[in-house]
Amino acid sequence: MKQIAILGSTGSIGQSTLDIIRRYPERFRVASLAAGRNVDVAFEQCVEWRPRIMSLATEELAAALSKRLISAGVTGIETVHGTAGTVQVSATPEADFVVSAIVGVAGLEATYAAVQAGKTVGLANKEAMVAAGEILTAAAREKNVPLLPIDSEHNAIHQCMRAGEKREVRRLWLTASGGPFRNLPLRDFANITVEQALKHPTWVMGRRITIDSATLLNKGLEIIEACRLFNLSPSAIKVTVHPQSTVHSFVEYIDGSILAQISVTDMRLPILYAMSYPERVESDLTFDMASLGQLNFEPPDFERFPCLRLAYEAAEKGGAHPIALNAADEIAVEAFLAGNIPFIAIPRTIEEVLEATPENHPATIAEVLTIDRDAREAARNKARKFTHASAVL
Repeated sequence: MKQIAILGSTGSIGQSTLDIIRRYPERFRVASLAAGRNVDVAFEQCVEWRPRIMSLATEELAAALSKRLISAGVTGIETVHGTAGTVQVSATPEADFVVSAIVGVAGLEATYAAVQAGKTVGLANKEAMVAAGEILTAAAREKNVPLLPIDSEHNAIHQCMRAGEKREVRRLWLTASGGPFRNLPLRDFANITVEQALKHPTWVMGRRITIDSATLLNKGLEIIEACRLFNLSPSAIKVTVHPQSTVHSFVEYIDGSILAQISVTDMRLPILYAMSYPERVESDLTFDMASLGQLNFEPPDFERFPCLRLAYEAAEKGGAHPIALNAADEIAVEAFLAGNIPFIAIPRTIEEVLEATPENHPATIAEVLTIDRDAREAARNKARKFTHASAVL
């Protein structure tokens, strides 16, 4: 039986992971959880799963949870907090498998700690690989630890690559839905509203990733993640727009064969695959082939979606540039969601931050976090000039 630690247990990936554990009690059990700020859901998870450790964002929240657990007669759960708490959750000796699902770089140190502790890691957080993939993959090789992708596109690639040797792969194809603005005239992008950008045509996701899908920056982050997970150059990673979101990715082999992975758009399937690897476990997450209809593919429009170009450039440079790309995007998206900048200012903020980012290859997680912090501050300064009052951006 695998003991599972979940970083981000109250988020959508965390709760989907718990649903998989609920469905397969003979295979998996909860070892430890890191929740964040949602004390109510954290309390419910403690009551149901009885983890050895539960971490929350702050000392005050952890104390509040501890008090509620005592009042409910729930014992044997250590409540911890902050970055140190998430590290404790990921490195706990009982855990065999760590699901890294904390959004952004907040879970980076805990993910690195899991690798250093020799845990198999299921990566549902692309930012960790974007910001510190060079460090994480080096540590994983040293510790002989698998890094298994949960993100649907990379999980699909992982599945398809089991059909051949790495040397036989010509290129990888990441599919993108194209988001809500795939056919919107470029002249109308300046007037895109938050409400429009949050209406994704095929997936239900968090606010930041939904906006990233609308700019295609999410696909840019996936390009960088794929380079690092599968040890390929950016030129070997291609993007195709696939509005149906049915084919999650392709692997093209040197003989011309192309393998695709098709499944339901349900994150529980890649979670189950990663947690069960190298086995495949029977599930009811089946795909109805009769509903397939048609499959459309088209090249991405780099003029409409400049974030994709910026991601390729950052991937080629490596080091500090992917870190700055992710950090600047997060700040720019926050500003857009708050109504402080227009949609078209998101890529322009990112580009200005990247232009000011020095060539630097961090060797430690601390150095990564310093570059991330500096890029966020630079992005805040750049975004201030991109207001809705600007006549021309």
